[in-house]
Amino acid sequence: MLPYRLDIVIPCFNEGETIPVTIPHIIVYLDELKVDPALSLAHWRLILVDDGSQDGTWKYITSICAPSRICGVKLSRNFGHQSAMLAGLTHADADVVITMDSDLQDDIRALRDMLVAYESGADLALGVRSARLTDTTFKRETARGYYRLLSLMGVSIIEDHADYRLMSARALRALLAHGEVNLFIRGLIPSLGFTVSIIPYARRAREIGESKYTLRKMLGLAIDGITSFSVMPLRLIALLGVLVFVCSVVVAGVVLVERLFFARYTTPGWASMLLPLLALGGIQLLSLGVIGEYIGKIYLETKRRPHFIVEAVLGDI
Repeated sequence: MLPYRLDIVIPCFNEGETIPVTIPHIIVYLDELKVDPALSLAHWRLILVDDGSQDGTWKYITSICAPSRICGVKLSRNFGHQSAMLAGLTHADADVVITMDSDLQDDIRALRDMLVAYESGADLALGVRSARLTDTTFKRETARGYYRLLSLMGVSIIEDHADYRLMSARALRALLAHGEVNLFIRGLIPSLGFTVSIIPYARRAREIGESKYTLRKMLGLAIDGITSFSVMPLRLIALLGVLVFVCSVVVAGVVLVERLFFARYTTPGWASMLLPLLALGGIQLLSLGVIGEYIGKIYLETKRRPHFIVEAVLGDI
């Protein structure tokens, strides 16, 4: 295979404690891959994206910047992990691009397997966690439930694949051609349709700093994943309406029988009025919430606001 260039995009948010430890390890390993006789890697470059950090993240990126090897992109504020990743991807121009997190919980040795898959003809090499032993029981169970829910909603997604992946240049161009504001890269990747190779790896425990993916951010990502790729919730509302209508007919029949044959044993009116009102009220509020979520997505799409705003760029980009 002809020699090729590699860009590695790493989003960073308040990782001032982490990246001074992890980035040197990444650099050493990339230099090893460059001289690996089994690979045709000619050149590599790191693109570090500061997603509006409030600590020393950008200061460290500035200190290690080397024009052709380590570049920095500083966003004007915190736009979120997916947008920061997209910012780095838009600045990548190599033959191959890999995205990964800065904490090295994703096994760095899987990089070689991804490059081998690329040289074997794969346009996408997706890192998939073979086990989630480092996660809490709550996180493991909620993740499994989330993937099952996405599957039931008809969303095509690779289970236990986060944002550790390789993309060829043409796969990256196809990804960047998507112009939607509501960005869910994990869901877009399987829809590209190129040759995919699955790279299993064991996820490590985080040794430095703490995860920036709070429960609120994970819930937001989960809602984006469902509403960006499936209209099933809207169809379920319609089905729910049919079921409520059927139930109302049944309740009407019960009330009629009660009124005709058992009137003297019951307090007239309260059950037949209160229970349907409570049920319908709850269903209506739930339905309005789901519809409102989709309307909110439409509202954001029509505004066409940018995914990110770049404040500064360092290096050869």
